[in-house]
Amino acid sequence: QVQLVESGGGVVQPGGSLRLSCAASGSIFSINEMGWYRQGPGDQREFVARIVNNGGYTTYADSVKGRFTISKDNRQNTGYLQMNNLRPEDTAVYYCNADLTLNSNGHRRLWGQGTPVTVSS
Repeated sequence: QVQLVESGGGVVQPGGSLRLSCAASGSIFSINEMGWYRQGPGDQREFVARIVNNGGYTTYADSVKGRFTISKDNRQNTGYLQMNNLRPEDTAVYYCNADLTLNSNGHRRLWGQGTPVTVSS
C-alpha cells in the first residue's frame, strides 16, 4: 500500500523552470532520505540529487549544480525538485527514490513511476 507518486513534469522552453513533487502515501512515519534520478530514451538511469537528515545534507550531479534544488517536507511526506534554467539535455523521465520508515517501524526503499520532462522550443 506504500507508494511514491511523482508529479509536475511537462513541456517547457529552454531557460524555463519546473518543480517536481514526490508524494509518499500509505502508513508512513517518515522519509529518511530521498533522491531524484532521470533517464533519457536509450540511456541508463542517472543520479540527479539527494537529500538526507531534514535537509542537512544535499548532493547534486555536476550537470545540475547551481540550477536544481532538492528539498523535503517531512510533515507532508513529500519531496521536491526545483529545476531552473532548464536545458534541452535535461529532457528525461524523472524518478524519485526514497527510504521510508513505516508506522510498523520497518524500513522500505521505493521507486516512483516517473514524470516526464521535455525541454524544447
